[in-house]
Formats: sequence, structure tokens, C-alpha cells
Amino acid sequence: MRDAISAPDAEGRPRRTTRRFPLFTRDTARPEGGGRAAPGDAPAPARQWPILAVLSAVGLGLLLTALDVFRFGTILIGAALLAGAVMRWMLPDVGMLAVRSRFTDMVTYGVLGVAIVLLAMMAQPNPWLVIPFLDDTLHFTVR
Repeated sequence: MRDAISAPDAEGRPRRTTRRFPLFTRDTARPEGGGRAAPGDAPAPARQWPILAVLSAVGLGLLLTALDVFRFGTILIGAALLAGAVMRWMLPDVGMLAVRSRFTDMVTYGVLGVAIVLLAMMAQPNPWLVIPFLDDTLHFTVR
């Protein structure tokens, strides 16, 4: 059985290929949209403004939560993640806000943002949102 052979290298010799991953990774591909969000001559915070906006809103939400304004703080955290999903969808370059592919980032930020907002609205006491089947599920599992 012959080894798999790829296209010739720069010197014209065919290279042997393998399906195994290399032992050492030489480089990684930057995610789509992972370039600078501002020109290269701008200061570092201006180049990374999308992630700084999301992190600032999350930080403010955590501060509000620590100051006993739980519901508004957690809703702000969820809204910040939803804003991150929208920025990832709308902007061509978002800097370090791009972690994976555009679709995966949007789905991850969106699902987490919606889940946090819904949980904040359902939190006791005096929930803003009541979902009856969850109460029934809780009745049969915990009570």
C-alpha cells in the first residue's frame, strides 16, 4: 500500500501527508472578524472598543448586583451579552470579541444573554415573568 502524497513542495519533491495532527501547533487562524475594530495607529482601548463595551456593561451589572440591585444588575449582564451578539453580527471587525466563528459567537452570546435575562425576570421574590410548566417541573422534582 502506498503512502498518501500531496502536491510537490517548493523544490518539486512530493510530500508525504498524514491524517494525524501535528505534534506542535505552529500557528492558529484568527477568527473571522477578529481584526482591529479601529485603525492600527489608534490607542489599544480604541482598537478593542467592542469587548471593552461588553465588559464594562457586565462590570456595571456585577456592581449593581453586589449593591443589592440584583434584578437590574443581572438584566444588564444579559443585555451586555445580547449587545455583544448584535455587534458580532453587524460589525465587520470586532477585535477580541471574536473568539470563534461569527455564527458560533452570535449563538453563544445570544443564548447566554437570553437565558440570563429570563432567569433574572423569573427570580424570586415577586417574579416579573412566571412560566407555569417550570413551576410544575419544580413541584415534581424538589418539593
